[in-house]
Order: sequence, then C-alpha cells, then structure tokens
Amino acid sequence: MDRFAHMQIFVGVVEAGSISAAAERLNLAKSAVSRRLAELEAHLGVSLIQRTTRRLNLTDSGRAYYARCVAILADVEEAESAVSQDHGALKGRLKVALPLAFGLLHLAPLIQAFMTRHPDVRFELDFNDRQIDLMQEGFDLAIRIATLEDSSLIARRLAPIRHGACARPAYLVRHGTPRAAADLAAHVCLAYSNVRDPDVWHFHGPAGQPGQVRVPVRLAASSGEFLMQAAIAGEGLVLLPSFYVHEALRTGQLQRLLTDHLWPELAAYAVYPPTRHLSRRARALIDFLAEGLAGEPYWDQADKPALRSNTRNPASASD
Repeated sequence: MDRFAHMQIFVGVVEAGSISAAAERLNLAKSAVSRRLAELEAHLGVSLIQRTTRRLNLTDSGRAYYARCVAILADVEEAESAVSQDHGALKGRLKVALPLAFGLLHLAPLIQAFMTRHPDVRFELDFNDRQIDLMQEGFDLAIRIATLEDSSLIARRLAPIRHGACARPAYLVRHGTPRAAADLAAHVCLAYSNVRDPDVWHFHGPAGQPGQVRVPVRLAASSGEFLMQAAIAGEGLVLLPSFYVHEALRTGQLQRLLTDHLWPELAAYAVYPPTRHLSRRARALIDFLAEGLAGEPYWDQADKPALRSNTRNPASASD
C-alpha cells in the first residue's frame, strides 16, 4: 500500500466533503477512492469517517489523523519547494476564509498584491460570514472579526474594527440630532442582526461610564452594506464599523453622531488552529497582511477627529 498516496486521498475526501467530489478533484474513479479509503482504514485498524446517505463525518480518530496528514503533506510540499529550481520561491495552495464585506473592501487588494509578488501561490478564497471549522473544512487560515480572548485558535491581530453611530444629514434635519445615548430610543434605528441583542447598543458615556440603550429597530439585516445603504437613503440611524461607512462620512452622505461617546471596538485577526501546520506561504501571507494594515487604518483616518474606540464592551461583529 502506498501510504503517502492513501493519505492524499483521505485528505482529499475530507476537504471535498464527499467521495464523489474528491474523485472528481483527484481525477480518479469514485470506486478507486472508496477502495483506497477502505484500505487505509483497514491498515490503521480504525474507522476514520462515518458514512451516511447525506454527508461524511470524521470520527475522533479521523480528525486526529487528518490533522497529522495535513501537516505531513504540507511538510513534503515545503521541502520540495525549498530545493526546487526556484530557490525557495513560495508555491502551492492557500485556502483562506475571509469575512465577506471586509474581505472584499479591504483585504482583496492586499491579496492581489501578494499574488503579483508570489505568482506560484494558488489561492482558494471563501468570502463568507459563516463560522467555519478550519480543520474540518481544510482551511490554512481565516480572517475573523471578533473578540478572541477565550479562543483556542492561534491569532495575530491585524487591525482595530471600530464602530460608530451615524445617519443621513437630511434625516437629522427632519427628526432632530441625538444629544445623548438615551435620545436614540426616540429614533428609527437600523440594526445588524447577527448578534445576540440587535436592539441593544452598548457604549461608554462622555465621563467613561458604561451604558446601554434599547433602540426601536425598524430594519434588522445580516448585511452591513445593506444597512449602510438604508442609512444613506434616510431610513434611520445605524451603528456600524467604520470600514463600511468611511467613504459615506467623507463625502457627507452620512454624519457621525454622539462623538463624545465610546462605541464598541473589535479587531480583525488572522487565525489558525494550534494543530495546523502553518506553511511558509501561509505565514508569509499573514505577515504581508499585517504589514499592509499596520498603523491607523486608512478607513478610520477619513473620520479621525470623530472616532473614539472602546475595547471593553463589544456589542457587534458586523461581518
């Protein structure tokens, strides 16, 4: 039995999600993939995958073996790259998960620049706001906007993600400008729905006192981009990260509110599991993103005088 080839097939099945999809990716017959997977399980004396009519699930043994296989295969690829005629040039696949809006708006240009610098690196990018299982789905790393104090993942902080309340100037002319957080309860509000309490906005007041206000929500949505466009259209007040609204603030389409209040701050992180082998190309990408996002984020600089941040009470993780 060619154990190396069988390991490649096993990893292919896990990452493709089915034997059929793996067979297509590997350009093998489905029967050949099934047979070699069965041979590997027989050789190891354990079940690696639980097969059902709808999906494949890794067993505990399969999950541990998958992690080791990925590390071994990555080490082989790294070794081949290091002694290739390219004299160690980065090459190989990078599978990266990115938040949809932040990825498209602010990470895509950096990744394109990285691709230009390293033409032999192949990317598989998943722009999606769902919470993925990095190991189960075969990702090298992910970019997440969150708080990770209790996370089991290895994380590198890339940039702060600051929030602020804002509205269309014409809306404020019609309905008045809030002077205190309590005034928000008398306004029409637009809320990000992928949080526990979309209608509760957290803040610290001018004197630093923590507080929260329950706002009337006319529109709740899982898309920060949609909420921003609704606010620009004058549909209500919105609390969003500055990476969404910085251009609208710069052009005057939106106006920052309650600038003497501290609003939640999250951060963008590059994360990967501690059991995942981090290849040279993955580490190089993380370094490249960290360098590109170093310092005060450009999306905060357009509204710099009005931006204040609060790391003590994050309330939303928009994308």
